[in-house]
Amino acid sequence: MQIKWLEDFVALAETANFSRAAEIRHVTHPAFGRRIRALEAWAGTPLVERGRSPVQLTSAGSLLLETASQTIRGLEGSRIEMLGEAGRQARTVTIATGRTLARTVLADWLVRLQPVLGDGRVRVATRALLDTVQMLERNECDFMLVVHHAALTMRLDGRQFAHLTLASDRLVPVARANARGEPIHSLADPVPPPVMTYGPGLALSRLLEDHLSHNPAMPALSRRIECDSADALAEYVLKGLGIAWLPWSMVQSDCQAGRMAVAGERNAAVGFEVRLYRPKRRMHALAEAVWRSAVRR
Repeated sequence: MQIKWLEDFVALAETANFSRAAEIRHVTHPAFGRRIRALEAWAGTPLVERGRSPVQLTSAGSLLLETASQTIRGLEGSRIEMLGEAGRQARTVTIATGRTLARTVLADWLVRLQPVLGDGRVRVATRALLDTVQMLERNECDFMLVVHHAALTMRLDGRQFAHLTLASDRLVPVARANARGEPIHSLADPVPPPVMTYGPGLALSRLLEDHLSHNPAMPALSRRIECDSADALAEYVLKGLGIAWLPWSMVQSDCQAGRMAVAGERNAAVGFEVRLYRPKRRMHALAEAVWRSAVRR
């Protein structure tokens, strides 16, 4: 049995598609199929139900998937630890996070981390929530910085990973301010105000949509623009295109400067935590120092 067969099998389980999994694994479709059949020959039983689309695992395949995933993570973790001991990656900390958090909470944290980092390097990888989880599980990053809220579901094995709350923030409805510092659009307007929301799949989109659907006091809204970038929505707000729910950490300075104004009551805001995750296994010295700094903050 070869480790690459297990990696192929995990890729197939994640994509539920032979062609996509073969592409991810950088092999041809026929070669990928031969590898899966070789793994089934080693297992002595079918692992995939043939003729089903999307691909589904057999009961034996489901059992093997958990073992295969743990084996791959364990081997990759050992490899990274060895590299760290050799000093090859001991001065680089990799943080996986979302684009908005990279600009707000992470930016503030990196300023405070400078005495700890010294001459070390930080690599920031911005991804969607699911992708950051997979990076952490595959040992492709030291830390994962993500939004935490009851509306978000994230499957992560608590036996293997630890976390702490690094910051608290909230989505606040804001609009461009007029000369008197008042919002040009407001949730209290008699006519449904123009509203701009996040594209589907974003963590902030799920927070906002959950809030809007479970808030009976929310007035009627006229949805005008959907965008997967909080930075872009902030620009649209400044151009007077409507109301957007943006992180307070992003818009606080604009509100204080009179460029933006809060466009709703306090109950229109959506509070959330920002959590930092790490593997429970021991990491290289610089990563451990960064974690200790976060714990002591």
